[in-house]
Amino acid sequence: MKGQQNYLRGLIAALVISVTGCATILNDETQKINVTSSTGEKFAFSIDGKSYEGPAIIDVTRTKADKFIIAESANCNKQTLLPAKVDGKFWINILSGGVFGSTTDYSTEEMWGYDTNAVVSCTKE
Repeated sequence: MKGQQNYLRGLIAALVISVTGCATILNDETQKINVTSSTGEKFAFSIDGKSYEGPAIIDVTRTKADKFIIAESANCNKQTLLPAKVDGKFWINILSGGVFGSTTDYSTEEMWGYDTNAVVSCTKE
């Protein structure tokens, strides 16, 4: 009887793991990005329509779309690409959670991430 209970518990645990997404569980909806200038000086920028003064650590929403850092300071490149990439936790989920977990990760867009550091090219004033 005890062996059957342990088997049943193991089966339930495996089922729960297989239908959840690893990246969805382990990743937040947002990600912190450290945005700096190549000169180390302060500069104004925006991303996703929100304005900031850098250098700054900001939160960006995870999506499968690339993002652009728009420099508002005249001495900086106007746009810096922040490409979306698949987060490493997603690949772990493919191995452990299979199709169900990876589908969950894909549907929530929490499987995507960005480099944790972004440098905007600027010149000294």
